[in-house]
Amino acid sequence: MLQSAWKNSDHLRALDRVREWVRARFSLGEGAILVAEVACAVPGCPPIETAIAFWSDERRHHFKVFKPVAEVTDGDLPPYWMKRALAVSDDFQCECC
Repeated sequence: MLQSAWKNSDHLRALDRVREWVRARFSLGEGAILVAEVACAVPGCPPIETAIAFWSDERRHHFKVFKPVAEVTDGDLPPYWMKRALAVSDDFQCECC
């Protein structure tokens, strides 16, 4: 199911749109921003969620939006002032992003 989405131009535009919103929201340069849909089979977890990771000041930051990337809006992103709270400690381990 998700493989066909990679080839869908609407899906690719949605990924780019979210990536640009993240870049603008957190005042990021041309550094790496990862936006990906993640399938989840854990009970109570949404079947598809959007995982977002970015690097700033040599630190990785990440968060999830609990909906498919095509449904994500600019309002779903955390506010700029939460940027430090999204930073991941060096010893943090996560299978999502």
